[in-house]
Amino acid sequence: MKVELKSIITCPKCRHQIEETMPEDSCQFFYECENCHTVLKPKQGDCCVYCSYGSVKCPSILLGNNCY
Repeated sequence: MKVELKSIITCPKCRHQIEETMPEDSCQFFYECENCHTVLKPKQGDCCVYCSYGSVKCPSILLGNNCY
């Protein structure tokens, strides 16, 4: 199954958006907004910043697997 690896992250503080390529083999726990430099962390119950702030969930979740 082919999984979408592009996701648009939206910073909850400044609303800046940027398209990023998600890693296929790991979850990303931290992400620094290039605009306001806020360090994003996953929300409670989410495995990574893409699941919390991205337009597409991470590959692990899309494939129905546990997070890495």
